[in-house]
Amino acid sequence: MSDKKVPGKPVERMRGVYVARQPIFDRKLDLYAYELLFRSGFSDFFDCADGDLASAKTIMNSFLLFGLDSITGGRMAFINFTRKLLLGETATMFPREQLAVEILETIEPDDEVIAACRRLKKAGYTIVLDDFIFKPELQRFVDMADIIKLDFRISGVRERQALIGQLGHDRIRFLAEKIETRSEFDEAMEMGFSYFQGYFFARPEIVAGRDIPGYKLNYMQILREVHKPDADFGELEEIVKRDVSITYKLLRFINSAAFGFAKKIQSIKQAISLLGLKEFRKLVSLVALSGMGDDKPEELVLTSMSRARFCELIAPRIGMKDRSSDLFLTGMFSMIDAFIDQPMEEILNDLPLSEAIKTALLGGENLYRTALETAMSYERGDWDSLGLLNKQLGLGENEFPHIFQSSIRWASRIFTV
Repeated sequence: MSDKKVPGKPVERMRGVYVARQPIFDRKLDLYAYELLFRSGFSDFFDCADGDLASAKTIMNSFLLFGLDSITGGRMAFINFTRKLLLGETATMFPREQLAVEILETIEPDDEVIAACRRLKKAGYTIVLDDFIFKPELQRFVDMADIIKLDFRISGVRERQALIGQLGHDRIRFLAEKIETRSEFDEAMEMGFSYFQGYFFARPEIVAGRDIPGYKLNYMQILREVHKPDADFGELEEIVKRDVSITYKLLRFINSAAFGFAKKIQSIKQAISLLGLKEFRKLVSLVALSGMGDDKPEELVLTSMSRARFCELIAPRIGMKDRSSDLFLTGMFSMIDAFIDQPMEEILNDLPLSEAIKTALLGGENLYRTALETAMSYERGDWDSLGLLNKQLGLGENEFPHIFQSSIRWASRIFTV
């Protein structure tokens, strides 16, 4: 499962540009956009308090190096803008269809800022008010806003209801930010929010007595069988061939451009022979997990894939090259509880994974867990945690942007096969 470098984008030029992304969903739980989070290194925040046009260069470099489409997959990008970035008209460097301009809560609506926002509004850019708390002096922003973001961690139910009632839904759409649980999502839906941001999609909705759908049980059975330590080539072939849909998806994956085999692979036996047991198990896990996620937001599958690839890519850099497949599986199964809405401990009792992987997935301390938390910290833009974790791993700071971008490109490529 090699990852090809993008022509014209050498790794060495990516120094000092960190870009993480957080998904934003619509009411159907379809992916609507990503908010992009920036940093130039472990010791240098993209800080709204003292950001200047040099920060604009950081933003520009990230897009020039990575490409906006490779970061967002063609979705809209929500980006925080400081006062100086607004006045410098940095937003106009990007297509209006791809950019939502987030006005930070610290920005005062003075005449210069309002004039700059009006120009962006007239040009067709989406104007978003970030972490909004209403004050009379902010009405000038409200008059231009397309989307208002309300933070569920700092606003109460009555406050949210009052604000939505006051401003209405005629022109303005509301985005519920930091939604972490299904109950919070349901509450926001009932209030009339149009968009939702947070990692609620990655948490299981566990209800006592709920049955696991039959097709998910079938995928679990396949995972149990293929991960048996003593499974051989012939047994693996028979296990997979029992399920026509998995056989079809596996052969489609293997014959895609992502693998680049010169000759068409026409059988499971041929696939196992070419890939080897470890790689074949990884691929079966990808297909099975993807199937389990048919009733979930696609971002759940994409995040699992990118975590798996991230953990795999850092393996040789932390002295675990011979355990790269195990690290891949650690990332891949890190949200399996959300796929089937069952407690992680119960699921792991049924899967013959190594004790090191199980320990990591249950939150125990080992190098597998550190690698997984590193992937999770980057995807959330939690730079403080990432810096602390890197002290344990000893990775070069400038390696992270390339690893993360390679991971999401690989996941997107595999997911769209």
